[in-house]
Amino acid sequence: MRTLFLLLFCVFAVSAQAQETQKIGYADWEYIFSQLPEFKQIDSELKTHGTQLENQLKAKYADYENKVKAYQGMPATTPDAIKADKERELTGLQESIQKFQQDAQSSLTNKQTALMDPVFKKVGKAIEEVAKENGFAFIMAPQVMGGGDILLYSDEKYNVSNLVLKKLGVTPQPTANK
Repeated sequence: MRTLFLLLFCVFAVSAQAQETQKIGYADWEYIFSQLPEFKQIDSELKTHGTQLENQLKAKYADYENKVKAYQGMPATTPDAIKADKERELTGLQESIQKFQQDAQSSLTNKQTALMDPVFKKVGKAIEEVAKENGFAFIMAPQVMGGGDILLYSDEKYNVSNLVLKKLGVTPQPTANK
């Protein structure tokens, strides 16, 4: 799929060059997000939510471990019915912990989506406006979320990330790796 995209892009770029020169720029999502004031707030909210979930999970584990120790410390003369009841309770706790882990991951993902969607829309709109105002035919992402790069080479003079930040009312701050 990626190879097909690059092939189609190259064919389109070559045919477009024959007709007229088109400006192509790129915007670095990670850089733009790192410069936005709401990014720190979102990051803080996600960390707080994650910590709360982690603390709840630790409490569940501690409860489970205490009950396992109590079960293991039962005297050999304990009736089988009581042992079976405790084993069912431990199995239920294990299942409860597994379900909580799944629910916690889902909760964290949902929280991230809820917090980031408005920012994605806001930045996307700003990128579109910058592209139109500055005569760019294309704005590409130098990296694709979840992995590989779309562009193998990009000239820094076409990086419109700072223009997008200015459009959003944010003064770009220098970063160590940019």
